[in-house]
Amino acid sequence: MRKKPHPRFSWQKEDYSRKAEFSFILPQQFLLLCRLMSVTPRQMLVDFMDIISCGSWKREGREASREKLIDYFLEQGYGKQYYSTAEIKSIFKELDAIGLLYPFNATQELINEHTRWRETYHTWWFEKWFEKNKREL
Repeated sequence: MRKKPHPRFSWQKEDYSRKAEFSFILPQQFLLLCRLMSVTPRQMLVDFMDIISCGSWKREGREASREKLIDYFLEQGYGKQYYSTAEIKSIFKELDAIGLLYPFNATQELINEHTRWRETYHTWWFEKWFEKNKREL
């Protein structure tokens, strides 16, 4: 059994915990689509999260999907109470830039260094955008 990852941010608990288990009713139509396409609901949701997070994992060939998911995010109005459309696009652009920097085929030492840098940068990036509107945790 895996242990919960130690939270990097003080707010990473409860609804925002990194390790989460959900129990909810999936819409019948969603299940029908998943079964028709032989894609599990879990895989569909994991793909959505991987793509929208703009990370390094499985990036290749997903650029068009990422753009469409960002458009979906904007269309749903997520974050519009805090940021303009241009700012949200900048948020995703900066996050995507971090994902592009993964040192594939590098030594383990360089990969470890990159991981430490990325964690530091993610912290700075989050604080920059969160505090932009004088929000407090």
